Amino acid sequence: MNIEKLSLYATDRQKEILIAIQSEGSENKAAALLGLNPSTVNKAYVAVKNKAAMSGWSPDHDMTHEVPDGFKLKGTSTLYDSQTGQAKIQWVKTNADQSRQDEIFKEALSALAEALPKEKPIDAPNYSSENLAVCFPIGDFHLGLKCWNEEVGADFDLSIGENLLIKATDSLMSSSPACDTAFICVLGDFLHWDGMEAVTPAHRNILDADNRYPKVVRAAIKLVRYMIRSALIKHSKVHVVIAMGNHDPSSSVFLAECLKNIYELELRVTVDTQAGHYKYWKFGRNLIGVHHGDKAKQEKLPQLMAFDRPMDWGNTDHRFYWSGHTHHQSVKDIMGVNCESFRVLPPADAYAVGAGYRSIRDMKSIVIHKQFGEVARYTVNPIMLED
Repeated sequence: MNIEKLSLYATDRQKEILIAIQSEGSENKAAALLGLNPSTVNKAYVAVKNKAAMSGWSPDHDMTHEVPDGFKLKGTSTLYDSQTGQAKIQWVKTNADQSRQDEIFKEALSALAEALPKEKPIDAPNYSSENLAVCFPIGDFHLGLKCWNEEVGADFDLSIGENLLIKATDSLMSSSPACDTAFICVLGDFLHWDGMEAVTPAHRNILDADNRYPKVVRAAIKLVRYMIRSALIKHSKVHVVIAMGNHDPSSSVFLAECLKNIYELELRVTVDTQAGHYKYWKFGRNLIGVHHGDKAKQEKLPQLMAFDRPMDWGNTDHRFYWSGHTHHQSVKDIMGVNCESFRVLPPADAYAVGAGYRSIRDMKSIVIHKQFGEVARYTVNPIMLED
């Protein structure tokens, strides 16, 4: 038994059992030494060997080529010498282990974000109503989208997008009352694409893109920081949620991790970095669910809320589920949950316009009371924000 190799695939308790087996020479003696049932020792030993085999290491079966972290073994094919019975050639087939790759990606982002400069705390406002929260649901902003007025009816690029969201933020912040909490809620697809190639991640459809991806990333971070800082001036606390979109599933993760580290010293800011497509925030007797809208239809969202947050469901009277993705407004009361998809500020791209899609452009802020639910909302549109 290669204890050093197997230990790489073992938990701390399993390592202890492996060491005992090696030192005592048998599983029964190891069980006696550790005060365990022999079957417990055997199950632990077999579990470690199976895990190692899944990664390509099982010398009893001539498998000695491990697959890299983030992959899993699909199978091996071995050619044996007909005379000696020795293995001559081996083919190792692998598949991407998506769950592990997601873990590695998030670990890397957290490590990178540790080096980011921290935002210094600023003074809280002198007054804010402790019973109110103002919410800023940001529909698909597609930062980095390129639109040509002659083709789609409006111009849009990185610079126009930055200017538009800053003006919308200023207008909605000034219109809303001084609330205890500001809830900045990015509903997904904040970035138009998700890597160095301007294509959709899942189907690799070519996108109308303006500028380079690093510049889009820089603008995205700057814009959300602008919103957070504006909110800190007027509100006592700020809570941030970045939903995963179908255009920016990876970028949404790094954006949330980045913001959490930047505001590590600012205790009035909280950033939701919980993995997954469905996120929740509770304020008094209100429960808000957030989902981009590409994975589950509106009709299913109340069931997911009740299953995901049963205690919060039972302790609230006003329940909302907010989504984007469709670029138009749809409001439905389903099973006691107000399910709403939101409009967007950017124009439609050439593909959407060519396919006959049309939508009204706007952005809203929603004021909710701890006890009474929604009590007010404000709306801005691009025409209002023109110089």
